[in-house]
Amino acid sequence: MSELPKLNFPAIRLRARRRGDGVEVWDALRGIYLVLTPEEWVRQHLIAYLTEHCGVQPKRVVQEYAVALNGQSQRADVVVVGDRAEPLLLAECKAPGIPIDSRTFAQAVRYNSVLNARYLILTNGLRHYCCECRDGEYVRLDGFPNLSGEPSRP
Repeated sequence: MSELPKLNFPAIRLRARRRGDGVEVWDALRGIYLVLTPEEWVRQHLIAYLTEHCGVQPKRVVQEYAVALNGQSQRADVVVVGDRAEPLLLAECKAPGIPIDSRTFAQAVRYNSVLNARYLILTNGLRHYCCECRDGEYVRLDGFPNLSGEPSRP
């Protein structure tokens, strides 16, 4: 894991194991080992931040959330759902070497055209962009949304 960069999130503890030439990391939410790719590195840090600093209960986090878009099945990286399983927050994670750009934003907006989540997060672990959908417009936030109301920063 030493080749993975330090991210702009608080450090987390991951349970990992070697598997052949690669490394797998334990995903406590799904109860399985996953290949530790650069994108998974970012996703695990984001989920830890959401649950430890943003008031998100782990049981409300859904990874690889299915999105039916134009008759095709797509997957949002992370979705936080509310009491009635309605999407509240949609997050797109990219590997640290992938810039967060207009294509990333457009991808998240397409997914959100189906999900109607209040918040969007775009992150590559180094840079984070957080938005709130207000009256059909995406308004950039200064920090991560805390689902109890207050923005927070990694």
